[in-house]
Amino acid sequence: MNQNRNIKKIYHAAIYVRLSKEDGDIVSANKRESNSISNQKDLIKNFLKDKKDIVVVSERVDDGYSGSNFERPAFQMMLEDIRRGVVDCVVVKDLSRFGREYIDAGKYIERIFPALGVRFIAINDNYDSLEGKSQADEIVIPFKNLINDAYCRDISIKIRSHLEVKRKNGEYIGAFTPYGYKKDDADKNKLVVDTYAADIVKEIFRLKLSGMSQTAIANYLNDQGVLSPMEYKHSLGINIQDNFKRHEQAEWSAMSVKRVLENEVYIGTLIQGRHTTPNHKVKKLMDKPEKDWIRIEHNHEPIVTEREFTLVQRLLGLDTRTSPNGDKVYPLSGLAVCGDCGALMIKRDVPAGGKVYSYYICSRNAATKECGTHRIPMEKLEETVLEILKIHIENILDMKRILDYINVVPFQELDIKELEKRKEAKVQEVERCRQLRDYLYEDFREGIISKEDYTELHEGYTEKRKKAEEAVRNIEHQITEILESKSDKYQWLDYFTEHQNIQELNRTVAVELIDQIKIYDKKHIEVVFNFNDCYQSLLRQMAAVGCTVTVDDNGRVELERKEVV
Repeated sequence: MNQNRNIKKIYHAAIYVRLSKEDGDIVSANKRESNSISNQKDLIKNFLKDKKDIVVVSERVDDGYSGSNFERPAFQMMLEDIRRGVVDCVVVKDLSRFGREYIDAGKYIERIFPALGVRFIAINDNYDSLEGKSQADEIVIPFKNLINDAYCRDISIKIRSHLEVKRKNGEYIGAFTPYGYKKDDADKNKLVVDTYAADIVKEIFRLKLSGMSQTAIANYLNDQGVLSPMEYKHSLGINIQDNFKRHEQAEWSAMSVKRVLENEVYIGTLIQGRHTTPNHKVKKLMDKPEKDWIRIEHNHEPIVTEREFTLVQRLLGLDTRTSPNGDKVYPLSGLAVCGDCGALMIKRDVPAGGKVYSYYICSRNAATKECGTHRIPMEKLEETVLEILKIHIENILDMKRILDYINVVPFQELDIKELEKRKEAKVQEVERCRQLRDYLYEDFREGIISKEDYTELHEGYTEKRKKAEEAVRNIEHQITEILESKSDKYQWLDYFTEHQNIQELNRTVAVELIDQIKIYDKKHIEVVFNFNDCYQSLLRQMAAVGCTVTVDDNGRVELERKEVV
């Protein structure tokens, strides 16, 4: 009987080690070596050498996992071993290796492990639950867990702050680069163009501008054997997981094409900080408001021009339905609208005499009969729009000739005068907001308005003043650019004149040059061109500097140059 009492219980131990770069485990070379996985294992094994009552049955390693929570794979496997009765002793180097979360660490050490009959040993903290808690342990152990938690929080704040600075400096901090770019060999936070993938990006934009839908582009790329972004990264030896992969090899899809077309990174704009986590303990990603994103323009080499990107965004917002047997969108799809109700004009095919005739009709009429058909043959519409476009391009060519003759200096002076007027109005608005805030304070002090109303109105006036001040700075920048001849105000003229020899209307030209086509009937069509406000402004300026401007019934502008003083 006494003999049985003297037999020591044999504990079946799990050695648990953990290391993370995120919660401050690695901040120096010395600490890196001290906390390394191998060092932790060696220390624990040396400690257990003369412990005859402890037998190691497993080693659990969480390498690269934060101690701020206990959802770690190796830790969870160890818990499963405990529940199955395989392990009844846990040995760690110190409490910080076990975990840095104060509440859960205390819960495991003080409640869960004792309830499951698990012995817990933290070597460097001189803690062994088998020996019972001293009065000092009652204070020291929770306090150390609290210190570890606070340390983890402090490191998390420092890391967040450091990453925020890097984002604001335009440094790329993502693990994987966007398709079309790679990390600079000399600077891992800098994006450089990946020539092969960049050519694919350019092709995607070109195909979209030519009128192809996203689905058609995806099919084309797959038919050509072009690797999808994920498969391309795999081909480079980059291990990236895709939870939505349905096939053995991921292919291009309409969505992956759209992601490329909508990504501003391809015009040199870096946007980071779209998502965040509530704190260092909760790792669930949350979307941040767009105003809080960090956006750096002209940050790296662009792959497509801003003009191409802008046109593609417009295309994505238009009706892009294709014909049943075709891959391309009709040239005027999404641009033609009913002149009476404003609804889109849609294409309808009408068979007659063994032939099929295509018409554009009002979509509201097709759906509810609440508007007239405004039916017009597709071929007739495209021919008419092409002729109107040719006339408009001729007008713009005349404008360019006038500009070259007169010189741009008089126009610059007019621009500056207009900007100065706008600036003065904004300066007055700034002063008005300042005065209103002062009057508001007087009303609050005299009890005319409540504190809540004062706070709300004060914030409103402050925000309005900030916007007005920002507008003043923008106007001053525009004036400076004009004076330094850096303004590209008349660049829109080139968008039209580069098509001066146009013979056929295609999707690219239509979207690039036309804003809207209003159809009243087959003889009454109004074409609203892009940059119409710039066009009208330039006509007024030409009249102001001495040109006679007349417009005939066909819309052809006659410009007569007079002597300019």
